[in-house]
Amino acid sequence: MKLSYCKILFLFLLVWSISGNSQILRKRTTLLMGGRFDISIVANDSLTAEQNIDEVIAEISRIENLISDWKPTSQVSEVNQNSGIKPVKVDREVFELTQRAIKLSQLTNGAFDISFAAMDRIWKFDGSMTEMPSAEAIKKSVEKVGYKNIVLDSVQSTIFLKLKGMKIGFGALGEGYATDKCRDMMLAKGIKSGIVNASGDMTTWGKQVNGKDWNIGITNPFQPDAVFAVVPLNGGAVTTSGNYEKFVEFNGKRYSHIINPATGYPATGLCSVTVFGPKAETANGFSTSLMVLGKKSGMELINQYPDYSCIMITDDGKIIKSKNFKIRKFNSKL
Repeated sequence: MKLSYCKILFLFLLVWSISGNSQILRKRTTLLMGGRFDISIVANDSLTAEQNIDEVIAEISRIENLISDWKPTSQVSEVNQNSGIKPVKVDREVFELTQRAIKLSQLTNGAFDISFAAMDRIWKFDGSMTEMPSAEAIKKSVEKVGYKNIVLDSVQSTIFLKLKGMKIGFGALGEGYATDKCRDMMLAKGIKSGIVNASGDMTTWGKQVNGKDWNIGITNPFQPDAVFAVVPLNGGAVTTSGNYEKFVEFNGKRYSHIINPATGYPATGLCSVTVFGPKAETANGFSTSLMVLGKKSGMELINQYPDYSCIMITDDGKIIKSKNFKIRKFNSKL
């Protein structure tokens, strides 16, 4: 099965009737938060579907303007510009997102860290690297990284980065948060079905117009233009982190573009981690963390959270499922 879109892919059938009620699916692709968003809405008519897609785009843009560290006017950029200088007051929404990110950092012992934005980019994944960086250069690259140097004041709703030159950035975690917010907004409006897909990390709700579950395709890391599994979902989120698109190899060992923010060294051992759960924000944090933690520690972490499950694929092609993996009709072949 060949598909051109990498990471997690979704497949759908456009059917015109469910139990006598006419429903349609409308889809739009746009660039937001530095990446591709595919927005699909099921509604009773085209106008309603298109209007709700407009609202989803407006909501993602609103969140982007709050948290995108590459937008100089965002609140997160203001926090970064004042690192080592003073606390910055932010909206409660930004404050609470930061709180949750720090909690995830604590749970993973720094395998996930929003202050990774300050990391020096000494690893190159464009084919230009001919040797590994020195141990000294790697150590220096993470000098300004460390979630323990982020100070939150809940009363004042301020964020302070202790070290001059420190930065925070939400990256794909922010994209996952945006997709969750859009799903909740649509459900509150009575839109019972759709998908918000942020560069492959997605939130789904409801069913296709033919009454069947959405079919979520998971990329085969050894053939990135193909899928190795199609998983039916009618609600919840799914995210994937992997090293199959950006990596380097030295002495037969693959080094991922996913860097351990605590050490500065790339993740090794796993080539793909897909996480399923109720929220894309949390699932994304887990998928990134599990890549860094590796098979043993990663499984120990995810198995503590019964609402979340995962599929790991090792560098040698072994497929490992968490003990709470409950998705039916899962068929896979590498």
